[in-house]
Amino acid sequence: MEAIETYENKHNIPHDWINYAISKSAPNGFWQRLERGEIKMDKDFFNGFNADLRNEKIWKDYHTSFRNSKEKLKDVANPTQLGDHVSLKAEAADTKPTDQDRGSQGPPLSGSTASESKDPSADRPSLSKLAKDTTIGDPVSIESEEVAESSSNDSSSVSKQSTASSSPSPPQATSTLESLPPLPDIDGESLFWSMMEHSRKPDPYIFPALLRLGKTSPKERPIVAALSNTVIFPPGHPYNRLSEPPESSPRSHFDIFIASAEAGMRKPNPDIYKLALRELDKLDKEKGGSGIKAEDCVFLDDIGENLKTAKDMGMKTIKVVLGKTWRAVKELEQATGAELMDDKTRRSKL
Repeated sequence: MEAIETYENKHNIPHDWINYAISKSAPNGFWQRLERGEIKMDKDFFNGFNADLRNEKIWKDYHTSFRNSKEKLKDVANPTQLGDHVSLKAEAADTKPTDQDRGSQGPPLSGSTASESKDPSADRPSLSKLAKDTTIGDPVSIESEEVAESSSNDSSSVSKQSTASSSPSPPQATSTLESLPPLPDIDGESLFWSMMEHSRKPDPYIFPALLRLGKTSPKERPIVAALSNTVIFPPGHPYNRLSEPPESSPRSHFDIFIASAEAGMRKPNPDIYKLALRELDKLDKEKGGSGIKAEDCVFLDDIGENLKTAKDMGMKTIKVVLGKTWRAVKELEQATGAELMDDKTRRSKL
């Protein structure tokens, strides 16, 4: 998430540490428990969140495995190209979307990208499932990158009197907590609110596409649903959805909105996907359709773990790459047959 990167740069925090700390505190870290609605957003939450961000074991793992693997990947990647390891490997500008863009960490996809209703009165596409995530980090895709590292053995030392192999070099000592840099001093509450503020800003490509989907004719309009990892704000807080006029709420743009904090489970738990499918199937039948199955769905997300679960269930998945979200819109156009970009955007990006 852009807000995390901004915070890390501003406070000289090692790149990806915040993402890594939050993701590695799963499944019962304070962030995950808040998104499941198990705890309140109060002083105890922020104290616990701060503790997760200062976990010494995770800090050691970050330096001894995760960060080292990223440094190795940079060694074999194009040194003139800027960006994180995913950008270096698969997200170079002006390239066509790759399998990694589409979140294809799972097994091969079965089923078609769109389906037609067997009911003659329902010729519209059964579903485009548009989900915009508020969770952060992609530990699965980051950690699953395999980096080839070549090494050479020390040559044997040879003398005129005798020939003998040199003794093998002693193994390097494993890094200990004492040899690591000090844990960053992070204000979890300040970080949290900066993330929440940023998450409320509409994406310049995804949001217009959502509006265009809503304006298509009823016969052609797909069912649009959100499956979102969310939090519950304190009563009276300006971000509390109960304080928002219905027409200004993000929920007003979706036929179905499933919030993790209200459902008591969060992505990538398969159970929340099954809940979404039940709701979609029910609504489609109420509209005269023949029902919704996983293979009828197009699932968008920016988190590898969330995409993998959807793909394993049979959904078509589209990777939303932050900073390049127009690519996801282009793929969604191909999946739905709808025009979701204006002419200006299309000319500048395609």
